[in-house]
Amino acid sequence: MGMVESDQEILEFAIFRENEAYNFFMTLADSVKDDRISKVFEDLAAEELEHKAKLELEVMKMGKTVSTELEPPRPANEYIISDDPSPLDMDYKDVLMLAIEKEDAAYRTYINLIGTIHDEHSREVLLALAQEEIKHKMRFETEYKLLQKKQDEQ
Repeated sequence: MGMVESDQEILEFAIFRENEAYNFFMTLADSVKDDRISKVFEDLAAEELEHKAKLELEVMKMGKTVSTELEPPRPANEYIISDDPSPLDMDYKDVLMLAIEKEDAAYRTYINLIGTIHDEHSREVLLALAQEEIKHKMRFETEYKLLQKKQDEQ
């Protein structure tokens, strides 16, 4: 992230990360074969938009304007490294593992940002988002363990 000067820049960085996560999940939703898996990715993308909106509100509370438009996604091949143009063949277990990794990365990002922000209310928002991310991670880990248990019993 480099040297950050202001709380606004910290929040804008977090907004950028949420936008990237949204684009990533939507790219996956468009790239998988299974419609149920696609829906899981769409739901994850929607959660990222909710986080983005909370962060944008914090910037607006500072009296700053913020573009609520989404950044355009990068080309799919920057998210999905493959020369194969066919849809991705991911099963639910793969989706859960990916979601666990992404939620953990988001949690760590927020935890790291908390220590750099000066505004107490913005710090609380970042902490709340970090808590949401860790809850999401735990939800996916629980689901993964249940799926693993079912597979082991079969």
